[in-house]
Amino acid sequence: MSLGPLPQRIDVEADLVRRLIDSRFPQWRYFPIRPVANGGWDNWTFHLGPAMSVRLPSAAEYALAVEKEHRWLPRLAPRLPLPVPVPLAQGSPGFGYPFSWSVYPWIDGTPLTPGALTDPPAFAASLAGFLLALRAVDPGDGPAPGLHNWYRGGSLRRYDGEFQRALGLLGDRVDADRARVLWKDALDAPWDGEPTWFHGDIALGNLLLDAAGDLSAVIDFGTCGVGDPSCDLAIAWTVLTADARELFRAHLCVPAAEWTRGRGWALWKTLVTCAHSSSPEPFRALTEILSPDA
Repeated sequence: MSLGPLPQRIDVEADLVRRLIDSRFPQWRYFPIRPVANGGWDNWTFHLGPAMSVRLPSAAEYALAVEKEHRWLPRLAPRLPLPVPVPLAQGSPGFGYPFSWSVYPWIDGTPLTPGALTDPPAFAASLAGFLLALRAVDPGDGPAPGLHNWYRGGSLRRYDGEFQRALGLLGDRVDADRARVLWKDALDAPWDGEPTWFHGDIALGNLLLDAAGDLSAVIDFGTCGVGDPSCDLAIAWTVLTADARELFRAHLCVPAAEWTRGRGWALWKTLVTCAHSSSPEPFRALTEILSPDA
């Protein structure tokens, strides 16, 4: 997410996916292909038969995550308490499509949407348990923040320019003085430098719910890495209710400095979204982030 030029996306249609599958994986040539509704921005996503999906990066910047996901998701998945996507196969460029791409199992579930939670505290506890398990995985030689994940897990100072531009674009639609105070607090909050695994985009769309409304899977690890895990806390302000937010923090045992940085991540992401959007939803989240009681 950026206030600068967006990556130059390329279009991918079902007939191209058909040719790629037939050429690279002929064992699946009889499986029907159809686009996934609301398939996301970073990748074009298609159903492949009844139980698989094909994900094709939509721009060169997003293609950097493919090798990472194929290397690390098979190692992370057995250590996590909820299903995550584990690649079945990696495809190569062809027929004018320039990037590597992936075939995954299809994971059932309904993407989380605003207001969809029926039991926010239970959801918060389940998500905290998932993040604790992710953080407990040996960081070893895991991927440090970089171009592959837009530097998630690194310093918030990298995003200061975007933060300031977003404030300028929003004008009097936001309490700029309050936002600057919270942003400075987040930039000044120290990190002990002990890197752990993080997802990088714990947000609507990447969290799946089952029929009962419970958290059932976590998807889209394109921004994952090893570094400061406070970037995974933004959901506490953007989605969770006040009581669920406190429960989430308690389950994770988040110290004050990390919590402050997490609020900074929420503020940056939501400000940039508001600067690009006329939808009321991100502005409601921004109100919550800026609230003295949050």
